[in-house]
Amino acid sequence: MQPVIIEVAINGSCSKARNPHVPIGPEEIAADAIACLDAGASIIHSHIESFELNGKQAAERYLQGWLPALEARPDAIFYGTGAVAPTIEQRCSHTEALAESGAMRMGFIDPGSVNLGGLMEDGLPRLGQSVYANSFDDIDYSFRQLERLRLGPSIAVYEPGFLRTSIAYHRGGKLPRGAFVKFYFAGDHNFLDGAPGYPLFGLPATERGLEAYLEMLDGSELPWAAAVMGGDVGACGMAKLAIERGGHVRVGLEDHASRTRAPSNAELVAEIAAIARRAGRAVATPEQTTRILSLPRQENELDQK
Repeated sequence: MQPVIIEVAINGSCSKARNPHVPIGPEEIAADAIACLDAGASIIHSHIESFELNGKQAAERYLQGWLPALEARPDAIFYGTGAVAPTIEQRCSHTEALAESGAMRMGFIDPGSVNLGGLMEDGLPRLGQSVYANSFDDIDYSFRQLERLRLGPSIAVYEPGFLRTSIAYHRGGKLPRGAFVKFYFAGDHNFLDGAPGYPLFGLPATERGLEAYLEMLDGSELPWAAAVMGGDVGACGMAKLAIERGGHVRVGLEDHASRTRAPSNAELVAEIAAIARRAGRAVATPEQTTRILSLPRQENELDQK
């Protein structure tokens, strides 16, 4: 089997109060990224402190954390997330500058819409939550942008419809090269704030949940990974299931939530690496990950900037 790609989502909406190990500022992000790469990660996904920043301002803030890590590990694969803004062009405007810098070889895309809330104390859906909405027009813009910028799409699958849309682009020959599909299974916490409670999105982190996604993906040969949003992808057994089925794993403090422990990102990566080795699979280096995903931008492009 192929080596296991380990992607680590190092911060997201996780706060220091929730986990003191989460990296927030650029110096922390750089140090944490290097520690995760040393532990076996090949892809680093990070956020900046403010979702309100976009365009060149956001890109500059991302690069403050990424470039020191890339100086130490020029083969590492970094990508960020979207900004909060009224239009898809504004939400993705920093992607242009990051691609131009040569420091980013993948780009985010969330090809669908979802209610990300949980339950109130009375057991009913929490009111007042916003809908994370991405129209088909938005999705098409994002895929076309990634194709034009030669960035491999990091495809988030919160719900089965996200995957159906991605497969439609794949079958239509319009899915950009380098696509990596991530199945976001639901844990037992709200991944946005870490609060315990049953989430109201996503398939359960079970073997049957995984099989449902794999049935949809059958015949596409797209590389995929499992993640548990608001849980522990290693401790719940999903990482082992994914690795045994030939898939890959996303881990990290953006997704992780637990009542009993507060690990570092590097510890979480090391746990997945150990699961992979016990299953008889090696852990992919960034160079191997580039080949497995067929990323259009090679790591040596950064040296040419």
